[in-house]
Amino acid sequence: MTGATIDHLVAVTIFLAALLLFIGFYDQMNQTAVVYQYHSYIATECTNILDSIMLNPGTPPNWGVSGSSTQNLTFFGLQDPEFQEYDLSPFSVMRLASTTNQVYYSQTGQWYNNVSWGLNGAYLLLQTSDCISYHEATNLLGINGTYDFQLTVTPTLTVNVTQIPGTDLKLEVQVYGSGGFPLSNANLNYLMFWANTSSGGFPTLNSNFTSEPIQTNSTGIALEEFPSLSSTTAFTFIVKVYTVGLSGMGYLSQATITNTGNIIPYIQSFDNGTANMVLAQKYGSNDPPVGMGNLYYNASFYALPDTFVPVFGENFAGEVNYGNPYQNLTVTTDNQTGFLEIAYGDGTNYGTVIAPLGINSLGLPVTFGSSPSGKDWVATDLRQVIIGDIAYQAKLSLWSLTGYQVTS
Repeated sequence: MTGATIDHLVAVTIFLAALLLFIGFYDQMNQTAVVYQYHSYIATECTNILDSIMLNPGTPPNWGVSGSSTQNLTFFGLQDPEFQEYDLSPFSVMRLASTTNQVYYSQTGQWYNNVSWGLNGAYLLLQTSDCISYHEATNLLGINGTYDFQLTVTPTLTVNVTQIPGTDLKLEVQVYGSGGFPLSNANLNYLMFWANTSSGGFPTLNSNFTSEPIQTNSTGIALEEFPSLSSTTAFTFIVKVYTVGLSGMGYLSQATITNTGNIIPYIQSFDNGTANMVLAQKYGSNDPPVGMGNLYYNASFYALPDTFVPVFGENFAGEVNYGNPYQNLTVTTDNQTGFLEIAYGDGTNYGTVIAPLGINSLGLPVTFGSSPSGKDWVATDLRQVIIGDIAYQAKLSLWSLTGYQVTS
């Protein structure tokens, strides 16, 4: 009788242990299902939000070319209103304000959105009041307080331009695809600007444009030499790459600091085909010190259509110094993407910088939103898009601010 009781107790104990194990296993499966549903829901939201941004121009649809419209947006989108599908407006993308990269210029007392601060000699600095903030975008998308995101718009083709040391000016162009593989037999055309002389103190801005394309070799490299120019010549080199239905851009500009500093271009406003700009004298990252001499400049605006045949617009010349540290320019763009090429000098030393209008003019990347670093789970989605005729990849990273829950 005692043995039967013991057997019974052992059996009950084993049954209870098995039951507890089963309950624990079931609970684990249930939690896994909840997390899976949570992840799937965020992934679906990521796809929907990305398509919403890419496939509508926003309201009003012309907000990218009208500075005042950034203050009156009722819906957020980046599609070019003149096209369909995944064609983005180069001016709307240009207005995406960075949450961290902003530049303050004491002479104007304004903050500028830093799309590019001197990257290879290019400056795209648009006053923040002409841009849309991340907080405004999340409100317009209806996700503020529910989700955070980061949107990156980066060129599909990577085009690097480097100067090869030597006596003559010689440049190397490297072309890579999205996977980092070198692209062979890609066709290249280039625009070349340089300054090494002056007239009355004002630097002479020279130019040379290719008529016949050159090609990359088996390692994705093309070389271009300018034997009439020394390696110390101030220059801006812009190159466009064509391959297997894709186009990309690369550039290099020699932003030298002369004895009287250099020029930094700021865009005060961009509105309905007119860019109001400031050309500022700087010495390094500081305003010109007391006693700094005159710095002369010569600047030309070129519209740059998809044909890569630049259309000359206007020319500007002037000087800046400690007493007059910047000059205002009004550049007529007629809502065409292009760039302001600037040569500056002190009569002996020269430099060049370039100010693009529209990110596709130089193939610049843009990052908009919060950082996904350290987040528990982040959904991502990717779209191949076109800006002008330059191939870009738009990537959206999305994460929840509310935690997971079961949704029916």
